[in-house]
Amino acid sequence: MSKPYYEFFCPVKTIAGHQALEHLPFELSALSVSRPMVITDKGVSGAGLLGLVEAIFSSSQLPLTTVFDDVPADSSLATVRKAARSYRDNQCDCLIAIGGGSVIDTSKAVNILVSEGGDDLLQYAGAHTLKRALKPLFAVPTTSGTGSEVTMVAIISDLDAGVKIPFTSYYLLPNAAVLDPRMTLTLPPLVTAATAMDALTHAVEAFTCLAANPMSDAYAMAAIQKVSRNLLSVMDNPKDADGRLELAQASTMAGIAFSNSMVGMVHALGHSMGAICHLPHGMCMSILLPYVLQYNESENGTRIGELLLPLAGPEVYAATPQSRRASRAVQIILLLRDNLHERCGLPRTLQETGKVGMEQLEAIADMAINDGSIIYNPKESDRDELLVVLVKAWGVVLQPAAPVAPVIEPVALRALPTPTAPPIVTPSP
Repeated sequence: MSKPYYEFFCPVKTIAGHQALEHLPFELSALSVSRPMVITDKGVSGAGLLGLVEAIFSSSQLPLTTVFDDVPADSSLATVRKAARSYRDNQCDCLIAIGGGSVIDTSKAVNILVSEGGDDLLQYAGAHTLKRALKPLFAVPTTSGTGSEVTMVAIISDLDAGVKIPFTSYYLLPNAAVLDPRMTLTLPPLVTAATAMDALTHAVEAFTCLAANPMSDAYAMAAIQKVSRNLLSVMDNPKDADGRLELAQASTMAGIAFSNSMVGMVHALGHSMGAICHLPHGMCMSILLPYVLQYNESENGTRIGELLLPLAGPEVYAATPQSRRASRAVQIILLLRDNLHERCGLPRTLQETGKVGMEQLEAIADMAINDGSIIYNPKESDRDELLVVLVKAWGVVLQPAAPVAPVIEPVALRALPTPTAPPIVTPSP
């Protein structure tokens, strides 16, 4: 821990299950809401998910009167202002976010404007600038990765300045998160994989970074186990509703974990890479995670080694000497990543994305060294050390020590030889 005490806080009610959505009208009516506004995107409405929610509300005494479905993948200040105008024009009194991280973050930012008044969102940027409670907000995630449904953070792009603006406040926390597997059954394989790796990274960094605490540890370890046990089976059977629910719960648990213990270098680099190269956040997390773990191993290898238990199960954990558990945990992540690449083409290196050039790495390192997340990384780093990690991530395809095997099958994992050294090679820049 980075301080002599810790805090743990998550007041967001979680409603989870195969019919969780049916409970949403009751939650709104309990708050005397009469004109809820849905914020979503074209993908959600095009996939028929909005129709499911509308059907549930139509059978209640609380019909949905206003829908704003124009949220882009990378939301902006202009989008927030446009949605806030729609809220006011339709005299709404509640927000329902149905979508992924961009939709939920947009809804949080809209809630600032409709609660505080005006159109100048930037005056509320930064940490804890809000001084009072906002309008009711309910989050219905349609991806299993960001954990935004239980975090007090929203990230909105300032397209004119070319930067991402963070907003942080306890008042941004939704009233409730509704986790229903029906909302992720149509998620494409690549998005399923990338968002799950985002959740895994949230949990791994929550467990291994400086502000980890006993309560965040419990959520983080449970989230890691749920991802490792269910992701590949969902990839092979996308209609596995039980597996989808497990991934949704893993995402929320990981969100609770890192909200209370913070993240580290993976996110510092990923934030910068997203801003400069416009790569999806989950893809950045998946690529960077093993390299950062290996960088941190000299500082907290024992802690990283503990990840082997939820990643591979008790038999593999017990059979692996303590001195090799950290490298074995990284190997398991590499095997999972290779399995995902085989199934849906999720890139394993920055080069494989086709969107990142070696000439951009220095700019990414320059931006990342000033990212707030770097403060909580267990091993201190300078700009040159970040660049070394980026160079490795750019051009190396990490080969598993054995044929690709599902992480969820302990027998296959037991058959893997224990590596004598981390299987990472540094290419020439």
